[in-house]
Amino acid sequence: MNKKKQLVFVPAPGIGHLASMVEVAKNIINRYGDHLSITVLILKPPFHSSNLLDSYIHSLSTSITSIHFLPLSPPSSSPISSLDKVSIETFISVFVETNKTLIKDTITNLIMINPKSDESTNPVQLVGLVVDLFYTAVIDVGNELGVPTYLYFTSSAAFLGLMLHLPILHTQITTEFKDSDIELKIPSFVNSVPPSVLPQPLLNKKDDGYTWFVHHGRRFRETKGIMVNTFSDLEPYPLDSFLLDGQIPPVYPVGPLIDLKGQTQLQPDQTQYNTIMKWLDDQPPSSVILLCFGSMGSFDEQQVTEIAVGLERSGHRFLWSLREPAKTNLAIAGEYTNLEEVLPHGFLERTKGIGLVCGWVPQVSVLGHQAIGGFVSHCGWNSILESLWFGVPIVTWPLYAEQQVNAFEMVKELGLAVELRLDYRKGSSDNDLVVANEIERGVKYVMDMSGGNEVRKKVKKMREKSRKAVMDKDGSSYACLARLIESLIDGISK
Repeated sequence: MNKKKQLVFVPAPGIGHLASMVEVAKNIINRYGDHLSITVLILKPPFHSSNLLDSYIHSLSTSITSIHFLPLSPPSSSPISSLDKVSIETFISVFVETNKTLIKDTITNLIMINPKSDESTNPVQLVGLVVDLFYTAVIDVGNELGVPTYLYFTSSAAFLGLMLHLPILHTQITTEFKDSDIELKIPSFVNSVPPSVLPQPLLNKKDDGYTWFVHHGRRFRETKGIMVNTFSDLEPYPLDSFLLDGQIPPVYPVGPLIDLKGQTQLQPDQTQYNTIMKWLDDQPPSSVILLCFGSMGSFDEQQVTEIAVGLERSGHRFLWSLREPAKTNLAIAGEYTNLEEVLPHGFLERTKGIGLVCGWVPQVSVLGHQAIGGFVSHCGWNSILESLWFGVPIVTWPLYAEQQVNAFEMVKELGLAVELRLDYRKGSSDNDLVVANEIERGVKYVMDMSGGNEVRKKVKKMREKSRKAVMDKDGSSYACLARLIESLIDGISK
């Protein structure tokens, strides 16, 4: 009997990581469903409370019948006593390391593998695991089950190169990166990289997060291959650098993978969604600047005031997603019940007609609207890919995770974004205020429609290249994914 091939995906529970990995799973099933089946294991942390994530998982289970979603219930106890005392990277890494046995047992039962026999009672053959970048512990599960493990990297190829090179930098530079007086030479970057744009955990070698970054960077090389959510026309230099290394597994650029139907932008309030889209319908083409900072993006009242003053001075129309700061460092931002309490006195009245301030926004739908002309963004990689897909230039305002690296690449390496800040990081005691004049200047520059805006010209060209990459004829990412999956189906390495 010819067994159907089975892939098991193990994504991190964050909405950006989960949604991106689901997109590659959907692409695989749409093209190879006759040969492959996919099960997505969702390992939800204890004391995780995200209505957005729960709603998203529920919508996936009911709307995508060709992919099996299997939530796992790990023990309620955790080796980490307080979420507020560790980085997200540390928490996720320790959490999955602690639950390797649960993952292995679940896969074993799912595929009905008898460890003492090569035979199975189920006509399904497990051919590989696909894991998140912080889930390298699952490589051990793949080794024990005798199947290859592939990495799915949710960020840029340039940042992938940084993580692969980090173990080498660790031995070369004995001081703290933040105290180093030299910029870093990283093979996946054309320019030297200032330590100030590294992710927060890398600035302190005593940080547990630093240790985990180095650990994951080493383990990436143990995988059978690495899928990365990018495309060759966007990041040719980083992708070429992997070929020169000689010891990096095959890297497959398979992006841009974007949830264009908006399932990641679940509508908690249909009335608010309708209000936003109706307001945009009434605005002239390319006249509105969007300000949106991701599911965890928020600011204190002093910074909110500077943003409001900068927007008002710019004179441009704006749609501003203003979120209430979360209670813990792993929670998503909330919704204000009264925006007037946090905004400058009279701001809403003075900007009535040219601006709309709200909480959650359906980002994909908004970026795709003809009224949007620019985007002040936290530079999450998914948001960057969405902005390029719709040809909307970004003003960079990174907050956390690898967003500073993304901002640096977009501005200094690629010339595809306008610099507001590159090294801003949320919650840093060293952070200075982004003042109204800076915000006004950034908004005016990105919204310049005179024809001399080079960033806008480049983004418009990249829009076409991003769409071509995933086309079934001559699409570079389309062909790349085909090579990877065909090697799995044939049981050979190509």
